[in-house]
Parts: sequence; C-alpha cells; structure tokens
Amino acid sequence: MATDPVCKMLVSEKTAKWTTEYKGRKYYFCAPGCKKAFEQNPEKYMKEMEEDEGQ
Repeated sequence: MATDPVCKMLVSEKTAKWTTEYKGRKYYFCAPGCKKAFEQNPEKYMKEMEEDEGQ
C-alpha cells in the first residue's frame, strides 16, 4: 500500500487510478483532486511526507 501524499489515505499501487511521477518516484492518489493538488505544488507535499516519516 502507498500513502496518498495529499490526504494521507492508503492507496493500493495495483488498483490506483491516479498516479504521477516526480523526481523519479511514483506517487499514488485516491482521487483526481489529490493528484491535481500534488502536481500544483509537489514540494509542499514532499516536505510534509518527509516530516511525517521523521516522527
């Protein structure tokens, strides 16, 4: 399972309908709105993910 970087929902890599690649890494989304938000400001969500992983 992957975590949607926008809403933090768990998403199956096998069934995810919305994905994008950024800096060589593939990201999975629960809905098109989350994908769009990430694509508009990927650095914001990458920073939030790094902070979450560091806790």
